[in-house]
Amino acid sequence: MIKDLLKDCESHMQKSIHALHDDLTAIRTGRANPALVEKLQVEYYGSPTSLMQLATISVPEPRALMIKPFDKTSIKAIEKAILASDLGLTPNNDGIVIRLNLPALTEERRHELVKRVHHRVEEARVALRNIRRDSMKDMKDFENEKMISEDDLRSGEEDLQKLTDHFMLELERIQALKEKEIMEV
Repeated sequence: MIKDLLKDCESHMQKSIHALHDDLTAIRTGRANPALVEKLQVEYYGSPTSLMQLATISVPEPRALMIKPFDKTSIKAIEKAILASDLGLTPNNDGIVIRLNLPALTEERRHELVKRVHHRVEEARVALRNIRRDSMKDMKDFENEKMISEDDLRSGEEDLQKLTDHFMLELERIQALKEKEIMEV
């Protein structure tokens, strides 16, 4: 029973880490990366659609992205979505493709991005703590209903704490890598 609960808990924690990873790929670094705009929501025929469903995104140069829409009529909507996003990029439209030139990051902008990374990692830490709290509560409920013994509860709590510590270390590793990537000139 506790093993099932721990597996479920681990699965939820993995999903939190994965969500953070996806979130951090959208934070701009010095290099062009298609993940920067892939999940950008574009208003396409009245419904929000992710950019990766509307166009191919390529990296022709280290500091440039090229977006080629499947439907030429969607160029204006894509441009509008890019301008409305917090990327701080200005699209160049030639009627067929949209080019995004990524300027070099200033020191001030790099520090802002690092703060954003810290904020997102802290949100992930809170999510992990909430998962741990819910699992602890479930274990205590099992013990109160006499489904597990007090010793099982104690060992389950220790295993849960080890699992949480493992994922907290993973968060720190991800944060350090992203900070290094952002601060790299």
